[in-house]
Order: sequence, then structure tokens, then C-alpha cells
Amino acid sequence: MKRHDLMMKGGFVAMVMAAVPGTGQAAEGRTYYGFQAEQFEYRLGDENEKRLVWDADAFWGTDELKLRWQGEGERDLDADINEGFENRLVLQTPISDFFDAKAGIRLDTPTGTDRWYGTIGIMGLAPQWIEVDADLFVSETGDGSARLDLEYEGLITNRVILTPSIELNAAFSEDREIEVGTGISSAEIGLRLSYDLIDRSVAPYIGVSYERKFGDTADFAKEDGEDFEATYIVTGLRLMF
Repeated sequence: MKRHDLMMKGGFVAMVMAAVPGTGQAAEGRTYYGFQAEQFEYRLGDENEKRLVWDADAFWGTDELKLRWQGEGERDLDADINEGFENRLVLQTPISDFFDAKAGIRLDTPTGTDRWYGTIGIMGLAPQWIEVDADLFVSETGDGSARLDLEYEGLITNRVILTPSIELNAAFSEDREIEVGTGISSAEIGLRLSYDLIDRSVAPYIGVSYERKFGDTADFAKEDGEDFEATYIVTGLRLMF
């Protein structure tokens, strides 16, 4: 759950309870819904690669239980193929004041081999307002993997926000069919500067992203004539409704 989601939800419930005495129990059962696209961006690489990248999610439910969709992908605009296309559908429930547990399914449908996964994970706010999304996956072929996403929103002003982020992927076994090797398989580090045009609902941004594959995963990419690392200048739009 992103920091602004938690703050907005908490503030709304607090206002309802303060304005209408005795409505605490009713507020607990209230249904919420929302959508956000943390990334919807165009990337230009250091070798003139062109990419369209997105990372979005939507939820519906109560404070106690939500149904959440998470989707992300990357399209190579030069080759006109989807290098990544991932959708997850999970149930999410609180396990502490700042963290939720989630469990469900994931389907990857890039250009190439499809994969189904079962997934469990946690998401929430660590100390210093670091946003955490950590997941474990087991594929239909029995291969296990893990992902850790960390993000921090640093307010320069009330509208200008600098957001560093890092994503780490690791595999517990090799899956040659999707070109993933054992160990730390890939990492992505980003830095984006955004400006809130309409509260926190619409925010254009610019930034930089660095991607690298490691170990056998990098070797697989080299064998196929693909780059194992790349740096991108990015420009995009963050949305929240």
C-alpha cells in the first residue's frame, strides 16, 4: 500500500468518525476502491532503444480484505514486442498497522513463453516511510523466485517529489525456457522527479533508470544477442484515482 493511499484512507475514515458520533463500527465495514499508475512512461536507452513501460494497480474491498490487481509490462517499440507483460490478482489483508499480507496468482504473457505462478507477499511502509513490496513466486513448472521493490518519496516541496526506487529479482532454480538463471537475476534502479499538477492525482515526471541482468541470466541474454544492461532517460505520468 503506497504512503499516500494509507494517509488518504486514514484521513477519510477519521473525518467520518469525527463528524458522525457513533459511526466507528459502520466505518469499519466501508468499501473502498481505487486505481493508480505509479509508472506510465517512455524510455530512451543509451543505444537509442525505445520502450513503453507501465506499472499500475487497482483495488476494491474493505479495510479487512481487499481484492487487488497488479500489472506491469515493458514493450520494445523498435521490435514491436512485449518484453514483459505481467498481471497479478491477489487478496490482501492487514497484518500490522503498516503492513498487509497478500496471496494470489500471477500470469506472465510476454512475447514468448507464458508462465503461471502462485504468489504470496507483503506490502506496506517500513521505517522512514520506505514503501516495500516483497513477493515469493512458484511457477507452474515448480521453479521458485522472489522480488523486492523499495521506493521512497522525498518531498522537495509540496508538489515537487524526488522518488528513488530499486527492484531486485532472484531465482531459486534455473528456468532456461524463460532465460532466468539461479541467484540474483536482475536489478533495476530508478530516480524520478515529479510535479503534482492536480493534488496527487496527476503528476508528470522525468528521470533515469538503470537495468542489469546478472549471472546465468546475463549469459542467456548474451547468447541471444541481447543487452544485459542498459541506462534509460524516462518521461512519464503518474496517475491516482
